Amino acid sequence: MTLLPAALPSVMLPAHGIGSREDLPLPFDLLLIGAGLALAISFVALGVLWKQPRLRRTDGRLLPPALALALDSPFVRGVFAVLSLALTAWVLMSLVFGKDDANNPVPYVVYVWLWVGLGLLSMVLGPIWRVLNPVRYLHRGLLALARVSPDFSLAPYRLGYWPAALGLFAFTWLELIAPDNATLPVLRVAILGFLLISVMLAMVFGRDYFATGDPFEAWSGLYGSLSPLGRREDGRWVLRTPLHGPNELAPRSGLLATTSVMLGGTAYDGFSGETWWYSFTQSSDVPRVWETLALVALCLLVPAMLWVAAAVSAALAKVPVRGLATAFAPSLIPIAAGYLVAHYWSLFVFEGVNGLARLSDPLGTGANWLGTAGIHPWHALIDPGLVATIQVVSIVTGHLLGVVVAHERAVSLFPRRVAVTGQVPLLVLMVVYTVGGLTLLFSH
Repeated sequence: MTLLPAALPSVMLPAHGIGSREDLPLPFDLLLIGAGLALAISFVALGVLWKQPRLRRTDGRLLPPALALALDSPFVRGVFAVLSLALTAWVLMSLVFGKDDANNPVPYVVYVWLWVGLGLLSMVLGPIWRVLNPVRYLHRGLLALARVSPDFSLAPYRLGYWPAALGLFAFTWLELIAPDNATLPVLRVAILGFLLISVMLAMVFGRDYFATGDPFEAWSGLYGSLSPLGRREDGRWVLRTPLHGPNELAPRSGLLATTSVMLGGTAYDGFSGETWWYSFTQSSDVPRVWETLALVALCLLVPAMLWVAAAVSAALAKVPVRGLATAFAPSLIPIAAGYLVAHYWSLFVFEGVNGLARLSDPLGTGANWLGTAGIHPWHALIDPGLVATIQVVSIVTGHLLGVVVAHERAVSLFPRRVAVTGQVPLLVLMVVYTVGGLTLLFSH
């Protein structure tokens, strides 16, 4: 199944890339065995060498002072804010006044840049959407026009990640299931609805809503926790491992639901490309109903499996099970990141460039206002062998990082004498996720 529908050019790549089993560096069966062994060996090594919590808020190598000052500079942040608002205005112009055809850049910006690009960029630079989010600036501007304090709210924010989980699920449904989802009428309704709901929630709960309630800030923040850029306990910028960020996440309500949508949505995208499933849904009188049910089922299956694993772990470690699944939810973030890279690498490097070319002609008049109309994707980046290798490495690496994050949580929460045995169900879950992810990618 393609990420973007028929309104876009027929050359649109499959959402989960173009690698196949024939392009893999090893036979597929050996690859599955090797991935499972890598997880098991890592687990044993962690049990022997990592017997107590090691990830501390004081860790990290300090950035050069000039770079740290630049990251905190109001001027630099102001420049990014202006660029974000300018791009938003440009895209809205194309949304409102542009032609509803395959050359309109809006679907590329929404489904490729905002969804995939933001996730990938956040893994490198951190939760950058906090600086770029145009809805934040819209909210701030409305309060300024009303001469109201920027801290204004009608009620304290206590919903955790739940609004983000619902918003991300709605966006995933729009992206993968909704009919005519790349046409301008559908996108106009979706974007207007998102803006109205976001501003309303921000007005009610204040700007505290954005960090965990805004779908794209949560998306960027959770993937951004893997970034090598972070702040130490004293607030200073440091370089650190991708393990520190997930370990520092507080187990707030809705966190498990949000990470489950992140992982389950990508899993559904791979599953929906199965030939038998596609034939079944297209021969049905209600294909959207079946597709929606499958998306819901996969988004529920992720937390259900984690809850079962956490419950067995709690029984083995003789600790309360309440809240344990949410405590281990951050271990899903590197796994979801691996799936994101594996499924969407080829689409991002190919259609992301095509989107930039179309952005130069927002009104469909044949103009080249940005000078980018003539650029083309670099096909070497989507070589089938390269794509297959990237897919395997990203999924296995994501699961290995997930094992380490789960181990750090376990040695922090479980009694030391049972910390390792208590993790065995979680290791089994990681192996299941790994085999399932690789099978979905290379099922053909």
